[in-house]
This record gives sequence, C-alpha cells and structure tokens, in this order.
Amino acid sequence: MKFNFGVQSFCFHKTKEHAELVNQVKKIGLNAIELCHLHTDYDNPAFPSEFADIVDVYQKAGVEIISLGVRTIKADSSDRLLFECARMAGCGYISVNFSLENLDAELKNAESLAEEFDMKLGIHNHGGRHWLGTATALEWVFAKSTPRIGLCLDTAWAMDAMQDPVEMIDKFADRLYNVHFKDFTWNRDRSFNDEIVGDGCLDLKLLLKTMKKIDFNGIAILEHFSKAENPIPALSACVENIKTSAV
Repeated sequence: MKFNFGVQSFCFHKTKEHAELVNQVKKIGLNAIELCHLHTDYDNPAFPSEFADIVDVYQKAGVEIISLGVRTIKADSSDRLLFECARMAGCGYISVNFSLENLDAELKNAESLAEEFDMKLGIHNHGGRHWLGTATALEWVFAKSTPRIGLCLDTAWAMDAMQDPVEMIDKFADRLYNVHFKDFTWNRDRSFNDEIVGDGCLDLKLLLKTMKKIDFNGIAILEHFSKAENPIPALSACVENIKTSAV
C-alpha cells in the first residue's frame, strides 16, 4: 500500500495511558495512529507542553502520529493549540468538522490556520444524520474553500448516508486527504453493526483498487469499535483484510 496506514485512537477508548496505547497499536500490526479527543486535550492552554511528552512516547516506540481529530473547528482562536500540537507531532493532517450555522467564519479561520501551519484538513462525513454526510453538501463546501480543506472519507458513514464510498473517491480525488476504513451492516430499524472491514457492506477490494487508480497518497485510518473490552483480535482481523485485499 502506497499510503500511510494507521489506527484511530478511539478504537482503544478503554485505554488512557499512551504507553499502553502504543503497545496496542503495535499488537495489531501497525505503526501509526490518529489521536482523538479521548487521548488529547486541545482546550487546555497548558496542553502543548504535556503533548511534547506524549509525542516523545510515540517517537521512542516507533509509532508515528499521522493525524489528529476529529475536531470541530471554531471561528475563534481556540483551535490554535490543535494546530500547534499537530506541528509538534510532525503530522500534516487533521480530521475536522464544521457547523452549518457559522460555516463561513469557521472556514476562514480553518484555512488561515492550515496555511500558517502547512496542514491539510479533511472533513469527516459522519453519516446520514450529519449535514456534511453527502457528496452534494461536500461539493458545496469545497466550492467555498481552498484546497487546504478536503475530505476525510469515512467509508461506513458514507454508506449510511446512501453514498457510494468508491464513487466518492473518484469524485473527490483531488481533495481526498484521509480515508477512514470502517464497515457496517444495518438492521431493519436502521441501527448499525460494526463489522470487520471487508466483511460487511463495504466492497473493500474495489475501494482499494480505486484508491490505487487515483494514485492516492494521503493517509488511511482504521476504525472498528465493537469490541471495547478486547479490541485487538477484531482490529488485527481488519488489518489483515485490508493488507490482503490491497495485493
């Protein structure tokens, strides 16, 4: 696989210590991570000094922090800490969200920070109930923004919004910065089941083939949340499916 492949830290949401989190990442056969809010605190003005110690834990273990998020970017200066931490970690990607009611101001702030810190921001399409869940909504936002803001394509949530994630890869090839590998099946009441990636409704082989076709060179993040008490076996199975399907 050409892209850098890691795991979302929320997969280990029962684990709070970064030293143990590092061990779990390596147990599933990966050496990269996207850190979410459960393991970081960008709202704490003192956090950047603490984050330096966190980065050191990952660097010494040989696990790369390749992205931060998902984070709703606000219109004020509070997200500057997030970008400072991303630069400290040496990653060039942040997974983001925006509010509809204050979109223009948030976009302006996000673009300014992304330019200053040389970051790519990927909008996370969070399903059929999320206002940014469809290709139409994303097209509208991209038309209002610079290429600093692109797509963090969540494959399961795309399907939840009745979107084809493979088609979205083709459609947004020039703005696709991050792919969240996740797979669902659905029940009659529209509730979903978190499945091993490739064993649910996602056409994993076609997805990977399409990523190769567009020469995707961003990052990819694994997400699977159904086994909170012991996530290692399910996540390892996901990694194996993805690596095997990419051959």
